[in-house]
Amino acid sequence: MSLLLYLIRNSRGTLLIALVMSIVGGLGNAALVALINQALSASRDGLARLGVEFLAICLVVLVTRTLSQTMFMQLGQRAKATLRMRTIRRIGEASFADLEKQGSARPLGVLTQDLDSVVVFFVNLPVLATQGAVIVGCLAYLGYLSWPILLCAIATIALGIAGSHLISAKALFHLRSSRKREDELVKDFRALFDGAKELKLHKARKQAFIDDIIAPNVEAVRVQRSRGYVLNSAAASWGNMILFVFIGCTLFILARLFPVSPAVMSGYAMTFLYMIMPIEGLLSAIPTVSMARVALERIEQVNADLPEEKMHPATHASGFDTIALEGATHRYFREKENEVFTLGPINLTFKPGELVYLIGGNGSGKTTLAKMLVGLYPPESGRILLNGAPVDEAHREIYRQHFSVVFSDFFLFDSLLGMRVNGLDAKARTLLEELQLDHKVNISDGTFSTTQLSQGQRKRLALLVAYLEDRPFYLFDEWAADQDPVFKDVFYKHLLPQLKAKGKTVFVITHDDRFFHLADRYIKLDYGQVVATGKGSDLVADTHQENARPQMSA
Repeated sequence: MSLLLYLIRNSRGTLLIALVMSIVGGLGNAALVALINQALSASRDGLARLGVEFLAICLVVLVTRTLSQTMFMQLGQRAKATLRMRTIRRIGEASFADLEKQGSARPLGVLTQDLDSVVVFFVNLPVLATQGAVIVGCLAYLGYLSWPILLCAIATIALGIAGSHLISAKALFHLRSSRKREDELVKDFRALFDGAKELKLHKARKQAFIDDIIAPNVEAVRVQRSRGYVLNSAAASWGNMILFVFIGCTLFILARLFPVSPAVMSGYAMTFLYMIMPIEGLLSAIPTVSMARVALERIEQVNADLPEEKMHPATHASGFDTIALEGATHRYFREKENEVFTLGPINLTFKPGELVYLIGGNGSGKTTLAKMLVGLYPPESGRILLNGAPVDEAHREIYRQHFSVVFSDFFLFDSLLGMRVNGLDAKARTLLEELQLDHKVNISDGTFSTTQLSQGQRKRLALLVAYLEDRPFYLFDEWAADQDPVFKDVFYKHLLPQLKAKGKTVFVITHDDRFFHLADRYIKLDYGQVVATGKGSDLVADTHQENARPQMSA
């Protein structure tokens, strides 16, 4: 696997030393068995020499096992941190459209449970290496005692491994399936919290969600995970049984076929009995290896599904003369209507220092247009022009830096990340007072004291953040929808004109027809198409004329 090779390359020296330590410890264990077998028939003088050797090897085993386990634990945590940051950076560098398509459940599972599976694998590596070395050392000792019986032992072990592999392959299938189902569970668990209000207010909905949606998935995960572990246990039991069968064959059949001394036969029996534990240790590690394999596959798949955007090295955008959408379109599937919605083709131009309102009914594509305008959705046909030059993939990142946006479904971070402005806290406190948030929120070193506010207050805090970004183009998506009349007046009559006076382009998605006359220009969208544009004052006049027409009686 490429990810496993990536981890090995990044920790080659430490991994090699840890493996050598584990192998030395395992061979030391096998040497202890050989010394014990020799001691059973040794003379009094020989026992003293063997005792000194036994003590020395015990110390070597203790030191090497302790060091190898420590190093492998550190490797496991380093691998987890490396893969976690690699995936986080990939998420950060992926396109917004790919992030929406991917969803959050699978990446969250990868960043938590799957990475823990990789750590468990690394923690078990010293067991695998040590026990493997014990088995190799024991086999070498068995070959020293009698090579014909050794060949029979190798054939027996090969048979045990083949059977275990076949059973483990079926176990891996169930483990993979259970991890896929857990992605659905993550979404359901999040819904338990995100939809808590709705569930509390509707008992039948709560019971249906828990009993009909969550419970079947929980049970399916339990069944498949249990099958996987049971099959892995069966694989270990198969290997264990094969070893006992070989011991019986050695004592009762091979002893008749090959002329060996009773000491050799007892050595074989004792060595094989000692090998049972290491082999069981190897077989019991199969589930951790299987889960690590599934985890690495999932991590690779998430990274593959989130290709990196090509980025221009610049990180700061200067002002602009014009931003234009030229025949730009975007399509997406609407599940509720069971149809593909097409936005565009859109032909619009924006200049500095103008205030533009976007109006239209729900579902007309206003937010989708906003996301395409700010560069979150690349046009599927047509193009976006910045100062007359097409915005290609390599320059889309720097293009996006022209915008400060507060979407209707905005996310509010608890600190002013990425802002390096002299007197930032003082500017933020002034805005907190103007937005009447200073009694709720304080700021220190660019960090808010709290974001646990009402939706209207959170929007005001998001507006503060956007204002401090001081970018050339501002976009507000239904910002005033959750505000009281006082703050609506502040927003439309003071904040927006202030931004315009600074030479900013201000683009407002709104339904507040009381303030339409304040717009320099309006754009009306209906089912993905621009159906009207004009001056805000003209729109108000048309509205008044429409309201003044005599109404027909029923």
